[in-house]
Amino acid sequence: MKKSLILALLIIVTLTGAIFAAGQQEAGGSADEVKIGFLVKMPEEPWFQNEWMFAQAAGADYGFKVLEIGTQDGEKVLAAIDNIAAQGAQGFVICTPDVKLGSAIVAKAEANKLKVFSVDDRLVGADGSPIESVPHMGISAYEIGKQVGYTMAEQMEARGWKQEETGFMRISFNELPTAVDRTTGMTDALLEKGFDEAYVFESPEKTTDTEGGFNAANITITKNPQIKHWLVGGLNDEAALGAIRAMEGNGFAVEDICGVGIGGSGTAVSEFQKEEVTGFYATALISPKRHGYETSEYLYKWITEGVEPPATTWTTAVMIGRDNYVEEMKANGLWNE
Repeated sequence: MKKSLILALLIIVTLTGAIFAAGQQEAGGSADEVKIGFLVKMPEEPWFQNEWMFAQAAGADYGFKVLEIGTQDGEKVLAAIDNIAAQGAQGFVICTPDVKLGSAIVAKAEANKLKVFSVDDRLVGADGSPIESVPHMGISAYEIGKQVGYTMAEQMEARGWKQEETGFMRISFNELPTAVDRTTGMTDALLEKGFDEAYVFESPEKTTDTEGGFNAANITITKNPQIKHWLVGGLNDEAALGAIRAMEGNGFAVEDICGVGIGGSGTAVSEFQKEEVTGFYATALISPKRHGYETSEYLYKWITEGVEPPATTWTTAVMIGRDNYVEEMKANGLWNE
C-alpha cells in the first residue's frame, strides 16, 4: 500500500514538473535559446532601425532572438542591461548614448554575466582610452570624412567658386569622438586641396538631428553675410540637411549650396528622389548591414562556440548621389522595389 502511494506521488510530481517546464518554455522560450540584446542610442533614426533590421536577419539565419531596446541616456542603458539579463539574454551589442559610460556598462554586463560588443561608438574608460576588452565594430570616421571633403573640393572647382566667396560650414558635435573624426577629416581634405582655413566656419549643433543642423547653420549664416557659396557637412545626413534647409530659408539658391552627408539614410534618399535638384549633392553611404548583421553574428558565435570576435573591425563608405544611389543601395540590401 505504501509503495503504491509513493509511486503515485512520484508520478504526480513528475507530471507537474513537466507541465510547469512546458509552460515556462511556451512563455519565455526554451532554456537553451540564445538571446542577444541590441541597444541603440537613437531608435527613431533610420540608421539604427536598419541595424536592427539586419540584426533580426542574422537572428533568423542562425536561430537566435534579438531584443531591441532604445537607450537614449545612461539610466536607460543600465536598466536595459538588467532587462535583457532578466529575459535570459547571454550578451548584447550596444551603441551607447555616451562613450564615457564604458566602465559602467562593462561592470553592469559582468554583474549580469553578459558578453558585450560595441558598435558605431567605441566605449572608453575613466582615462578616456578605448576599453580594449570590448570587441568593437566602428566606422573609419576620419577617412570617411576625408571622402566627403574631397567631394566638396571637387564640386567647388567644378562650379568655379572663388575662395573669397566660399565657406565651409563645419557642423560640429564635439561631444562625440566619431563626430570630431568625421569633421576633422573633411577639414583636412579641403585644406589638402588648397582651401583657405580662414573660410572654415565652426558651427556647433546641440542635437545630432535635422533641427540641430538647422539651428547651427542659421547662426553661422547670420554672422557671415560675405559668403555667397556654402560647402556643408557634419556628423550625419541630418546635420547637412538641416543646414541646407537653413540656407534655403536665407535665400541661397541651389547652385550656391553643396551639402554632403554621411550615412545614406532615408532622409538622404528622399532628397535624391525629389523632382528638382536640391543643395544636398551626395552622401557617404555607410552599410548598416555589416553593423547590424555581422556584430550579431559575431556575438552569437562568441556565445555558442566560444569564438571571440576581432578586437576591432573598421568599415568604410561609398559616395552616392542622384546618379548611383539606387544601384549602391541595392548592393547593400537597403533598397526595396
